[in-house]
Amino acid sequence: MKAEKNQTTEKFKSKIGGQALIEGIMMLGVHKGAMACRLPDGSIDLETWDEHNGKDAPLYRRIPFVRGTFNFIGSMAKGYKYLMKSADKQIPEDEKAQTKGESAVTGLIMTLGTVIGVAFALAIFMFLPKWLVGFITPVKEMRILRSVLEGIVKIAIFVGYMAATALMKDIAVTYRYHGAEHKTIACHEAKLPLTVENVRKQIRFHKRCGTSFIFIVLMVSIFVMCFIPFTVTWQRIVSGFVLLPVVIGISYELIRLAGNNDNAFTRVLSAPGLWLQRITTKEPTDAQIEVAIAAIKPCIPDNIEEDVW
Repeated sequence: MKAEKNQTTEKFKSKIGGQALIEGIMMLGVHKGAMACRLPDGSIDLETWDEHNGKDAPLYRRIPFVRGTFNFIGSMAKGYKYLMKSADKQIPEDEKAQTKGESAVTGLIMTLGTVIGVAFALAIFMFLPKWLVGFITPVKEMRILRSVLEGIVKIAIFVGYMAATALMKDIAVTYRYHGAEHKTIACHEAKLPLTVENVRKQIRFHKRCGTSFIFIVLMVSIFVMCFIPFTVTWQRIVSGFVLLPVVIGISYELIRLAGNNDNAFTRVLSAPGLWLQRITTKEPTDAQIEVAIAAIKPCIPDNIEEDVW
């Protein structure tokens, strides 16, 4: 693809990370966070807030193998919060006024729906693979082979889900914003002026992407489950839940390692996640790139040295 061939050289690794929203992007820097959204009238709405992601971050968010779980939970909570806010911004003001009395009920329903959705996702990834493989009698007592097969089923479900959602019109738009987020961060890391033209030239894949992180979580879970002596299905399901913080903690350190180094091991580690990003990121429009630029600018610290990973 032309945009990927024109990628410029990375000059440093930034601490700024982001997330695609509904018609928008959230960026998180060392001292500032920002959300930029394209409103129905075509303008860009920008919100900023203070962040503590540098040396002033709480100790539990800086201890290796411990920080992963806390940072993941914090990122999920913040991502949900601003995802809901971005969706709200797509409702015209006159419609909001008409449905003001219903907003609390709607918010409750959306929160409930999210909780149910997360529970359903956990059930699919934690329960379904173990339950299905449990029916394969020859491998029921072979914990290593069983763990590998459970992992393969998990990966198949995950890839299938990503591919299916990419066919949905609204999700496809979000995936283009995801591409805009990656390209803008790459432009910043190349130390180029943040213009639409410069951003468009960048590659849309990034080693520290959430998609790559989830894939590493799936791979690490296979490795960890190989050490679980239980062969009864319900015991393996409970063990998977209990060991989830361990899996996330290891995965977080691995994706940091992959994002900060370029060698044979990290290239192999990053390859599946980068391949998956061909599904979860798409080439953005110029208008979407403008939103990404608006989101990243407030997150760049005055002292650029503070942004170096």
